[in-house]
Amino acid sequence: MHHHGYLWTGSKQRFDDEALRRPPHPDPPPADKPELVQRYKEVKTEFPTVDLPPLETAYWLIKPAKLVRGTWEEPKEAAEWLGRQLTEHAPRFSSESERDSTRLALLVYSAADRLGWGGDVSHGFYLERPTFLSVALVTCSPNRAAPDLVCPTAHI
Repeated sequence: MHHHGYLWTGSKQRFDDEALRRPPHPDPPPADKPELVQRYKEVKTEFPTVDLPPLETAYWLIKPAKLVRGTWEEPKEAAEWLGRQLTEHAPRFSSESERDSTRLALLVYSAADRLGWGGDVSHGFYLERPTFLSVALVTCSPNRAAPDLVCPTAHI
């Protein structure tokens, strides 16, 4: 078991495009709804490759390996990476309470604990100028929430 780190910052408007943040339904819409069929095709093509954070954290694993920001065997090392990301971005958090160093330390501590039992970690923060930060740690090989997903770096 190992852990991959993912980081995304971008416009809140782009982040809110939920259709591209969830996998398409296994069954396409009825053929008599051409607008829905077209959107379904777009989502089916784009979801696996778009850099937007998926609604379900485990689905980061189907994204391109180039989106992986780091890989760690030990939960503590992955959590330390999370801590560095939070520290780096904290001055831009839109809420003063989210910048609190004790709160950030607790997020790092709980991340190490969760990764230790095979869970995933995902946090999101509003930054200034309607920008959003998403940072995630995903357990791989296997992932507890989606054990059938393969490691994105297995074929590099």
